[in-house]
Amino acid sequence: MAGHLHRKRHFTSFQIIIFGFSAVILMGSLLLMLPISSRTGQVTPFGDALFTSASAVCVTGLVVRDTATYWSLFGQAVILLLIQVGGLGVVTVIASFSLLSGRKISFLQRNTMREAICAPEVGGIVRLTGFILKGTFAVELAGALIMMPVFCRDFGPRGIWMACFHSVSAFCNAGFDVLGTADAPYASLTAYAKSPVVNLTIMLLIIVGGIGFLTWNDIRTHRLRLRKYKMQSKVILATTAFLILLPALFFYFSEFSELPFRERLFGSLFQSVTPRTAGFNTLDLGQMSSAGQAVMIALMLVGGSPGSTAGGMKTTTLAVLLANALAVFCRKEDAQFFGRRIEGNVIRNASTILMMYITLFFTGALIINAAEGLPLNVCLFETASAAGTVGLTLGITPGLGLLSRCVLILLMFFGRVGGLTLIFAALSRTSKNLSRLPQGRITVG
Repeated sequence: MAGHLHRKRHFTSFQIIIFGFSAVILMGSLLLMLPISSRTGQVTPFGDALFTSASAVCVTGLVVRDTATYWSLFGQAVILLLIQVGGLGVVTVIASFSLLSGRKISFLQRNTMREAICAPEVGGIVRLTGFILKGTFAVELAGALIMMPVFCRDFGPRGIWMACFHSVSAFCNAGFDVLGTADAPYASLTAYAKSPVVNLTIMLLIIVGGIGFLTWNDIRTHRLRLRKYKMQSKVILATTAFLILLPALFFYFSEFSELPFRERLFGSLFQSVTPRTAGFNTLDLGQMSSAGQAVMIALMLVGGSPGSTAGGMKTTTLAVLLANALAVFCRKEDAQFFGRRIEGNVIRNASTILMMYITLFFTGALIINAAEGLPLNVCLFETASAAGTVGLTLGITPGLGLLSRCVLILLMFFGRVGGLTLIFAALSRTSKNLSRLPQGRITVG
């Protein structure tokens, strides 16, 4: 017994995060298998339930069954709960129950919470968690109330549920929708391509959810005094603006030329925002050019920001790599942002994350290409969507075989918990070697 307790103390924060997400995915799968979860009252195959649960907890949005037409209200409620838990983070949700029950939060729990939301230090983490919970529900409620008149106009009382579902799904960057019909499944938001209310509300929810909880805290504390923001918040906001405006201009001038001005403007902006791990679409992605789809793949791999509801390799990773490249070009010793230099280990981590994403996304596409005989560009789009926890698709996911679905599940899990979290969890017992080998010289480039 003593040995068992001793072993329990050696679970690291990274391992707890991995186990927490895995356990919620498994429980969600079992709930979705129940007859009450489907409209037909039949037991859902475990493979379909597992894929849906993993997609919801990893806030991705890729589905093998149309959410609106296959799942009952109970099943949709389970999916929404899994999205909320996945968006906030399993550790944050568990900690919130501890806070509500008045239980004391241990140092290990605090450290795990810090890792889960990418906070720089343990101090103040409980207070920050309370702010995250209040902010999340306030923003989701506001989004639902704004969209409710539109959905109630079109669907009657059912519009209340639809407004709440899409608000939570958008804020958590999940991309699940309940707008499909028997004649037009997997419709996403294509019916609302001309609606300013739905377009703007969904885009704002995606952006607010994707910039990260720590950035919210900076905005709440310092308001419009940008100079007082932490360096990371400044980098996140600048990179986010860049990744929205530049692709939007590209889409406006290269895609959707047949649309009227307002619809083309909304379409360009929406398709620029949604690849940042949200997964909704208002226009037919299959009609986009190869160049347009390639831009979306790049945006999907980048994803959102650290400590947010979004996945992907993160905006800060891209920013650090670009800053390091600029430092090399200018023959500077250090990469820097806003008068602050970047530590070397941060650049190494960013390079490792990029390598892991590129390797897994491309390897996954090759496996699906070989297993399904589909064009490689379509497979690359699908694996980028899974690894970035986006949920956009060119329509191939429901028809994929078991091997290809397993590849996508693994990529979604990797994209949500983070590549370094998985590696640190696996190598947690590896002792740190303080000695250094003799230096050698090698030429690159």
